[in-house]
Amino acid sequence: MAPELFGVPLKYVSLVVLTVQNSLLVLIMRYSRVSTTEHYYTSTAVLLSEVTKLLVCLYLSFRETSEGATAASLGKEILGGDSWKMLIPAGLYTIQNNLQYVAVSHLDAATFQVTYQLKILTTALCSVLLLHTRLGGRKWLALLALTAGVALVQLPPADNSSAKQTTAGGASAVGLAAVVVACVLSGLAGVYFEKVLKGSRKSVWVRNVQLSLFSMAPAAIGVFWVDGAGVRRDGFLFGYSGWTWAAILCQALGGLIVAVVVKYADNILKGFATSISIVLSCLASVFIFGFQVSLVFVVGAALVIYATYLYGAADSQDKDKAKPTPLPVSSSQPASARDENASDSDDSDSGIPLRDIAGGVKQM
Repeated sequence: MAPELFGVPLKYVSLVVLTVQNSLLVLIMRYSRVSTTEHYYTSTAVLLSEVTKLLVCLYLSFRETSEGATAASLGKEILGGDSWKMLIPAGLYTIQNNLQYVAVSHLDAATFQVTYQLKILTTALCSVLLLHTRLGGRKWLALLALTAGVALVQLPPADNSSAKQTTAGGASAVGLAAVVVACVLSGLAGVYFEKVLKGSRKSVWVRNVQLSLFSMAPAAIGVFWVDGAGVRRDGFLFGYSGWTWAAILCQALGGLIVAVVVKYADNILKGFATSISIVLSCLASVFIFGFQVSLVFVVGAALVIYATYLYGAADSQDKDKAKPTPLPVSSSQPASARDENASDSDDSDSGIPLRDIAGGVKQM
């Protein structure tokens, strides 16, 4: 029987949670940057987000361990073995998170939300180049539609004056560059994470602890290197408001929500949730930020929504085809053989695909 929450199947609860989180994060981040003239230092927000995530994951990891486990044994599991390899994706994700703040400061929420879906393209290309993954025809079609949709969204409205186009174009260029680099880093980090940890038996929470712990060093370096002078002059929490703390909390918990959600919702539902969140973000941007929706933007956003859904559907179809036929298990079959058959079917003990965990940990 499928797991339920208050009588509702968890996969549908997951759909709602993921949709709300995807929609709220970009809106809250954008509003926290434009609602006041005293702009907080985004590097400090990234660092506090990692601290929050680390504390939550440590608590969940400790609860997940057996009753006889100690903090020392948990620490050995987190820092032992090849955990040092998490330094690379942790550093990439930290830079990506900082670039998200840069992008959302220069782009309206709707444009950012649509453009950020380029991470699907960059992850697919990195997977082809680094893991030699073969993409089917439907996935390539989805990627072409995604690219075309994002390109259309970047076109300025035809009724803008020359002065407005120049100003908006400069801001959009900075925001677009930040989004593109963030998407590339997201693809690299996600594929690298999968390549290193495929077959790992560590729990999802231990993996999150590793990434958050190793992200704190580059995040702290970012504070002192990028905003050090301002932080020393104005203070670490300069410009903070309730919306700033909401953005920090939403970013910290968002990845954890996705890491849990993908355990119950397939790629079609995830794509559906992303599509709904794009629509909600665009509608909210009209009322909150006065965003003007053009016909070109609608067509571009529709292409991105279609591409997101098509790619998720194709991914689920590929996974169903790749699943091995379960071998019949008789009472005479040794327990070791049964365990071996079971271990071949999953990438991890949590049953969550590693790339989904990687994308969820630091995703938007």
